[in-house]
Amino acid sequence: MIKRLVFGLLLALALGIGLLWLGAGIAPRQIPSAIALATGLGAKLACSGHHVSGFDNARIADDLSSYSALMRLLEIQAPSRQTVEASMPGIAAALARYRPGLGCTLEYQDHSVLDAITVKAPTIDPHKLWPAGAGVGPADPRIVAFLSELLAADNAEGLDTRALMVVQDGHVLGEVYAPGISKDTPLLGWSMGKSVTAILIGRLQALGKLSMVEQNLFPAWSADARAGISVENLLQMTSGLEFDEDYVPGSDSTRMLFMSPSASDVAMTSALVHTPGTFFAYSSGTTNLLARLVYERLGASPQVLTDFIADEISSTLALEATILESDASGVVVGSSFVYATARDWARFGLLLLDGGQINGRRLLNEDWVARATRPNQSENDPRYGYQLWLNAGGHELRWPSLPGDAYAMQGNRSQFVMLLPSLRAIVVRLGWSATDYPVDANVSRIAAALGHTTPEPR
Repeated sequence: MIKRLVFGLLLALALGIGLLWLGAGIAPRQIPSAIALATGLGAKLACSGHHVSGFDNARIADDLSSYSALMRLLEIQAPSRQTVEASMPGIAAALARYRPGLGCTLEYQDHSVLDAITVKAPTIDPHKLWPAGAGVGPADPRIVAFLSELLAADNAEGLDTRALMVVQDGHVLGEVYAPGISKDTPLLGWSMGKSVTAILIGRLQALGKLSMVEQNLFPAWSADARAGISVENLLQMTSGLEFDEDYVPGSDSTRMLFMSPSASDVAMTSALVHTPGTFFAYSSGTTNLLARLVYERLGASPQVLTDFIADEISSTLALEATILESDASGVVVGSSFVYATARDWARFGLLLLDGGQINGRRLLNEDWVARATRPNQSENDPRYGYQLWLNAGGHELRWPSLPGDAYAMQGNRSQFVMLLPSLRAIVVRLGWSATDYPVDANVSRIAAALGHTTPEPR
């Protein structure tokens, strides 16, 4: 016992002195949060990496260590077939549990809410072509060769690209995958989940259950100025709420994702620091408030929410292997924890590109999609729509080499679904880049291969 305690103290000291998290030094006072973050992140990502994506231990360890080399100090074990534990020996441990169809969730004292959920198994016609079915038509050999060269070049530079896919006019022109990854591998989209959450909101709007101008969204806000925050403010990241998006120990974002039974509770208590609608501030907390809103409008039932996703989203889009993971309270962690295959990520893109309809059914109102892809009205950066990054709308193009009408779903480690409406094209890139990925340069090369050579005027 004494040896374990000494080891724990020494390890805590090492963490305090040397731990780097996304380039930020960790002060001694941050040690408890650093340990909680390391174990929570380790258990959650290892569990989903193994059970959802089918990764081996080596890839999981490499993915975790990309955030901090000291993540390799974690001991990761599987106490049961459904659980994964990450621990700092002698200090702390976190446990995540896998549930088929629901993915992995960090365990807290009571997990009976999740254990009671039944999940409808997805069905997809193997004889129909994408996007309605599991098949794809003949690929364009030129595009496949180009994507293969691009993937190889990316990975020679250490960018760890795992999937590249190009769709044009509703047809898959080409898709390529790194070793160990296939068309059937669900991959974490990180913040691309925000765009999926917006789609849930859009579906509620189409069903008449929610208005974008609606205010007074939560009882906890009814007695103060937060009652003036609208659904659209949350969608456009102009809520005015204070939220620490830095991914360092003790921040709002890391407490939300890896230390709280309810991800939305963290942002629910945020103070209002700007007049709603006037200031853009990227905040994962606001997305989880949107996820909470979806949950409550559907009756605050994890089972009803699960059925809604299955019936209204997965079935309509013919999703093959998409999982929206929830927190321990049963609310989807819409900011960050959506896993999907490249083909499924492209289906979300096609839904938006085609104005809210897919596979012969209208899921979103066309006007809603138009507003979702328009600049917001903030004073500092209008180039953000409804949980979507816009190319135009500000003083300069976000991606200067791309058409001005381009917009994207984007996530940590350079996940993206880039939509190019003027080309009727979608580019999906999934991977695990610890450094900046050349989005503008690489997508512009793909656009050139599709026939586009110069950016359009704003």
